[in-house]
Amino acid sequence: MSAGEERVLDSRQPYCGRAISVRVDSVVKPGGVKTTREVVEHVDCVVLLPVDPDGSILMVRQYRHAAGKVLLELPAGSIDPGETPEQAAARELREETGCAPGRLKKIGGFYAAPGYLTEYLHCFRASGLVRSPLVAEDTDEIEVVPVRPSEIQGLVASGGICDSKTLAGLRMAGL
Repeated sequence: MSAGEERVLDSRQPYCGRAISVRVDSVVKPGGVKTTREVVEHVDCVVLLPVDPDGSILMVRQYRHAAGKVLLELPAGSIDPGETPEQAAARELREETGCAPGRLKKIGGFYAAPGYLTEYLHCFRASGLVRSPLVAEDTDEIEVVPVRPSEIQGLVASGGICDSKTLAGLRMAGL
């Protein structure tokens, strides 16, 4: 066991749903203390910073049940089995904004909530956008919102942008 690593003694999965599963691990810490870790398992995802020809960032406004409100976010979504992060990024962009990227550039990645969640997000900048809609479930109520880079800080300061993946993606892009 390397420094700081915990050894799993036992693992069980009390819940397995469509989008997540929950795992409960009994572990022993490096100092010998036994404890329990609850882990939410979720597939890795992509988050996109799509820049349209006039320099605006295409964001999406959608209702989020867990938050109980409509949020302004960067387009994002899960990586399907067999997809690369780049393939998922191109698909999600088409599904949520109706645009395909002419160019995708990886600008970083991050864990959503590493204290309890396995999800890792790959962050891409998308440019050279061309109209190419792709129909998918749960995207019919998404509103595409072009946002000027000069508006970002005001939206963050006012709480108009309060989604962690969006905040991280914007920061990775230097905004």
